[in-house]
Amino acid sequence: MDIAGQVAIVTGAASGLGRATADALVREGALVAMLDLDAAALGDAAAQLGARAFPIDVTDAGAAEATLAEIERLGPVRVLVNCAGVAPAGRMVGRDGPMPLASFERVVRVNLIGSFNLMRLAAAAMSRLDPMADGERGVIVNTASVAAFEGQIGQTAYAASKGGVAALTLPAARELASQGIRVMAIAPGLFGTPMLLALPERVQESLAASVPFPGRFGQPGEYAALVVHILRNPMLNGSVIRLDGALRMAAR
Repeated sequence: MDIAGQVAIVTGAASGLGRATADALVREGALVAMLDLDAAALGDAAAQLGARAFPIDVTDAGAAEATLAEIERLGPVRVLVNCAGVAPAGRMVGRDGPMPLASFERVVRVNLIGSFNLMRLAAAAMSRLDPMADGERGVIVNTASVAAFEGQIGQTAYAASKGGVAALTLPAARELASQGIRVMAIAPGLFGTPMLLALPERVQESLAASVPFPGRFGQPGEYAALVVHILRNPMLNGSVIRLDGALRMAAR
């Protein structure tokens, strides 16, 4: 796909992987619609990048439908990158008893259902477009995690939600192939996002040392660079790419 001139949607775009992706796509010449629940941070980020801000809860079906309709007025939507997500830690059975069901439900709702919510709407919008020269109508990139494969103690909700994102990739790609829409997922390892960088320095050093090579956190720009490559390479479809420096998470 030639990214220049395309309308691209990025969720979770106010910070971290989402912001880096929005920045990369703007630099490639795309018209970027940035979505995030944090309206203030989103507005600041969009103003700095020269993108459009759309504050939204990605789990809200009605709000997502209205937002997609508004974005479509900017031009044909060819790209969706889902980066919105939450990653709270919590044991299934802790000192205070079983995990509240609402806690598990929230993580799955944001990470998995929120991704699917935008996917279904973006895919519908893409399917109405005329195909480009190579027959492609659009590309969807979701964010899984290495926790989908090696979830640690305290990550039952997070691992389940990201495992769902990973499992969604191939059937969605197969279903949408006839419409010229590709679906991919990226499973990042340890990345220098605000969540990780808020940890004590000694904890950060210990985590970074667990990455075989390079022995550091991934940089959000490296995630964004992979998104750009996926958009450009038409043979990338239906797969989950680990972006982790050969990291394999231990049990704790």
